Amino acid sequence: MGFKITSLWGAPEVNPINRKARSVPFLNPVNMYGRVFFFSWFGFMIAFWAWYTFPPLLTATIKQDLHLSAPEVANSNIVSLVATLAVRAVAGPLCDQYGPRKVFAGTLLIGAIPIGLAPLVTSANGLYASRFFIGILGGSFVPCQVWSTGFFDKNVVGTANAFTGGFGNAGGGITYFIMPAVYDSFVSRGYAPGPAWRLTFIVPLIMVIFCGISLLLLCPDTPDGKWSERVLHAQQNLQAHSVGGGGVVEVPGAITDKASSEGDKSSNTDEKKSHHPDYDHEAVMTQDDMIQTAEGEIIQKPTLKEALPVLASPQTIFHILTYMCSFGGELAINSILASYYVKNFPTLTQTQAANWAAMFGFLNFITRPTGGIVSDLLYNYCGKNLWYKKAWITTCGVLTGAILILIGQLDPHNQSTLFGLVAFMAIFHEAGNGANFALVPHVHPFANGILSGLTGAGGNLGGVIFAIIFRFMDNGTNYAKALWVIGIIHISVNLAVSWIPPLPKGQVGGH
Repeated sequence: MGFKITSLWGAPEVNPINRKARSVPFLNPVNMYGRVFFFSWFGFMIAFWAWYTFPPLLTATIKQDLHLSAPEVANSNIVSLVATLAVRAVAGPLCDQYGPRKVFAGTLLIGAIPIGLAPLVTSANGLYASRFFIGILGGSFVPCQVWSTGFFDKNVVGTANAFTGGFGNAGGGITYFIMPAVYDSFVSRGYAPGPAWRLTFIVPLIMVIFCGISLLLLCPDTPDGKWSERVLHAQQNLQAHSVGGGGVVEVPGAITDKASSEGDKSSNTDEKKSHHPDYDHEAVMTQDDMIQTAEGEIIQKPTLKEALPVLASPQTIFHILTYMCSFGGELAINSILASYYVKNFPTLTQTQAANWAAMFGFLNFITRPTGGIVSDLLYNYCGKNLWYKKAWITTCGVLTGAILILIGQLDPHNQSTLFGLVAFMAIFHEAGNGANFALVPHVHPFANGILSGLTGAGGNLGGVIFAIIFRFMDNGTNYAKALWVIGIIHISVNLAVSWIPPLPKGQVGGH
């Protein structure tokens, strides 16, 4: 079970039934699993960058150009999260229906339209409309995580999801670094501030379109191929390994039509798979494990009958509320951080404040992956007991709340103190995001899209709630008070749901 350095580039061992990889080939984009891993994090990083194109320049340049008040800036931060909340909730079932790759590409290409139209904004109302529709890009998180879950097995899925989500969230830091730099370059070439900030949107627009088209052309839906054939392939893989004692193992989903239309091609397909370079190394599994994988972990077509138990599940509520705190807090803080720094340190320029604020987002390169890695280590070395994964989520949430209260009460006016405390808080805040989506793939695995969508939407709901708290603390100017209030919410919510078991009673698969 130990880590091998060659797994960073070598073809991974795969689960013989669902063909999910049991290691992550980080450094091998030629390998199918490495390629999907790359486009999962890179696509979401570009989407997050484009989603947060406004805040780095909103502190001064755009605020002055559009004659905005502080409450109007705060309102736009709230509006930008509302659309993402709705898109994430809808994207989950769409992933289960059509496959996450197509939904991912769709959110990127549709989200590119409002990015291209953003330079036309000339008023507060125009800013609200623009940021609302740009929020579509934030919905790309759900297909990013569902796609990653579909390619990596339970022993490493926490790590894979944490890296794809963490590198993607780092787009929140990239935007604070790149957008002011691009703006400054246009100003240095003689452009007035108004045209200069509008021209900066060209850069994220090109990148979003490029990513959306690339992942459509270069990546598959599932390790076995088409999304519509996933159930058929699971049944074929069971038969290829003589699982079921000559009988038929019940794989949920309608495969009868597919099986009859594709029956003549089955042997040919299996022959091709046996020589596929990505399937060279199959993991050793017991027949019971193979059957459990087929019966409980193949995503089903979303129906009301399947969705209602997921919606009403205490485990779903746990993930929604804890992610509401961790990711919701990150979104809200990311929107105000540069303004908070300018308020406490008036000598900072817009670009300097943005660069320091970028640190919070950039830490996602390390912190969110750490959350997933720790979660997988606890799972693999503690007898696959999912209570340890769940306890790690709660621990991150409580520690984050405590540090937020400390920052809010101290309200430091020393740069080293404030920047240091924010970085310390980010370690647990962002690790909590990775820890959450390290457990999500284990819960209701047959409806991973629905649960991922609801959890992701919960993150945005938290972003809206916390943005409202920032908005109404002394008309959007008392950031310190808002931070300690949000810290109290973090601790209270995480402790309130800590008793919920990690898996529903009697669940098949996901263990």
